Amino acid sequence: MTASETYRELAELGSATVYEAAGRGGYVDADLIQILPASRVAGPARTVLCGQDDNLMVHAAMAHLQPGEVLVLTMPEPRPVALVGELLATQAKAHGAAAILVDASVRDVEQLAELDLPIWARWIRVKGAGKVVPGSIGAPVTVGGTTIRNGDVLVLDADGVAVIEPDRVGDVLEASREREKKERVKRLKLQAGELSYDLDGLREKVEAAR
Repeated sequence: MTASETYRELAELGSATVYEAAGRGGYVDADLIQILPASRVAGPARTVLCGQDDNLMVHAAMAHLQPGEVLVLTMPEPRPVALVGELLATQAKAHGAAAILVDASVRDVEQLAELDLPIWARWIRVKGAGKVVPGSIGAPVTVGGTTIRNGDVLVLDADGVAVIEPDRVGDVLEASREREKKERVKRLKLQAGELSYDLDGLREKVEAAR
């Protein structure tokens, strides 16, 4: 299986399934706005730490971006300052970005949606960033309490963002497949009228506590 096939399957399985199958480890604990509804993406992170309220390094990251990567844009402190607008997103798409995760704001939202590039952002605000302060590309960053390292695999959809270390991707994919298979069987039982209260052994827990 190629890397692109792996990412495609992880995206189809979804962030919630991957998060559970991975042992409830890495996930982005933050409210995010999904700019492109119903988008599902998985891919390796290209991490960017900008200067505070500054997007100089977002411009610089376009020269490093590889096709299929998820741009992860951060600042020392998350604030509602737009690190990305239509023109930067246009560059990201032209250079093959799979998606952008912005731990700050975006703007030009209508144009971003028309661009058809999946983007997740903490805020939408008109306030723009400076282009003065150097930062770093490829260093670990923190988003929603979780450390994301360059090359970590992100699974992004309407539920949020799951984070997988590269050396665990194969195991997590297999565990996610198994979880999805079990849920498929369970769904049929629930549709037939059975209760998760009994299927999951929860009734015994309640009765034992009486």
